[in-house]
Amino acid sequence: MSECLKPFARGDVFVGVTELNDPLDDHAGRGRIIQYDANLRPKGVLWLGATSHLVGGLGFDARGVLWAFDSHSFVVLNIHPDGRVQIRDELPTRAFSHATFAKDGSMLLGEHVAGDSVRPEVAARMKTKVPFFPGGDRFGDGHVWRFSADGKLLREYATQTHGGMAGFLGVTHSAIAPDGRTLVYCTETGPRLMRYDLANDRQLPDLQSFQPPFKGPPEMFFGMAYGHDGLLYVSRGGRIDVVNDRGETQRSIPLEGFGWATLALTPDGRFAYLGSFLSGQVAQVSLKTGAVTHTAETGQARALAGLAVFAGKGRVVRKKKAPAKKAPARKTAGKKKAVRRSARKAAPRRGRR
Repeated sequence: MSECLKPFARGDVFVGVTELNDPLDDHAGRGRIIQYDANLRPKGVLWLGATSHLVGGLGFDARGVLWAFDSHSFVVLNIHPDGRVQIRDELPTRAFSHATFAKDGSMLLGEHVAGDSVRPEVAARMKTKVPFFPGGDRFGDGHVWRFSADGKLLREYATQTHGGMAGFLGVTHSAIAPDGRTLVYCTETGPRLMRYDLANDRQLPDLQSFQPPFKGPPEMFFGMAYGHDGLLYVSRGGRIDVVNDRGETQRSIPLEGFGWATLALTPDGRFAYLGSFLSGQVAQVSLKTGAVTHTAETGQARALAGLAVFAGKGRVVRKKKAPAKKAPARKTAGKKKAVRRSARKAAPRRGRR
C-alpha cells in the first residue's frame, strides 16, 4: 500500500483509522486515512499531522473534496483530489465530527458532544478526557451549524440530543431527507432517530424512538444515508434497517457481530460499506441480497471512526452562450439570394452530429 493517496477514482473507499499509540489515552494517536478501491483492495494511506485523536466523520462534498474531523482537538480538514490537506481554521472552534451537504451548496456540521459531564459509570472506565471548547464551561451544545461553502456561518440549529450511553454525545450522524428541508440524525448508542425542520428552524417528532425496557439488547442508532429509492439506510450496530418517511422499518439486513457504526452507500445504490469501530473491519454488503461481498482488515480496533465513498466530482453547470446576432438584411435582391444560398450550405443538418 502506497504511503500516499492515489488519484481519486469513482467508487474508491476512504476510511479514517487512527493509529492508537498512547497507553494513557485510548482515543489518541497518529491520524490516518486509508484508501481502498471499490473491492476493498488497499491503494494508499494519508498520514495526518494536524490531528491528535480519533479521525472520523469522513464525507465528500460536491467538489470531490474529502472532509475529515478530529472533534477531540477541534480540527476540521479538507483533503483535495490533488492530495493537498487544508485546515478549515476559519470555522468556529467546536467539536464538529461530520458534515452533511445540502443541494444549495451549504453544509451542516454536527457538534459531536453536549453538556459538561460524563455518566459516572462510563467515566470510571474512560481512558480519555473530553475537553471543553475554548473559553467555554462545557463540552458543547450538540447543535447543528449551517455554513456557506466558504465557511460563513448562516445559522445555528438548537437540535435536541440524547446523550447516548455515555451521556455527553450530541449530533454524531445525520442525513438530509429527499425533501431537502428535513435533517434526520442521531446520537450514536442512543435509541432515538431524531428529525429537525431546517426550513422552519424547529424540532420535529422522532422518525423512530425506542424506550426502555427493551425486549432484547439496547436499541441503538449509528451511521445513516439515503438511497436512490428515497429510503433511509441506518446502521443499528448489528444490522442495517431500511426506514421509510413514516418511520416504518421496511426490512432489515443482518450483520455478523456488533459495532458497525459507520455506513456509506455506493454511487449506484447497489451496495453499502460499513465500518466496525470495535474490530476495525470494513465490509461491502449487497443491499439486494444482504451478502457480504468484500472485506478489508485495517488492523486497528476501536479506531475506525469514518468512512466515505467517492462518487466523483459534482456536475459543473455552464452558462449557455448567447445566440449570435443575425447580420442586417441587404437591400440588393441579388446579394440577399447569395447570402441565403451560402447560409444553407454552411448550416449543419438537423439530427446529425
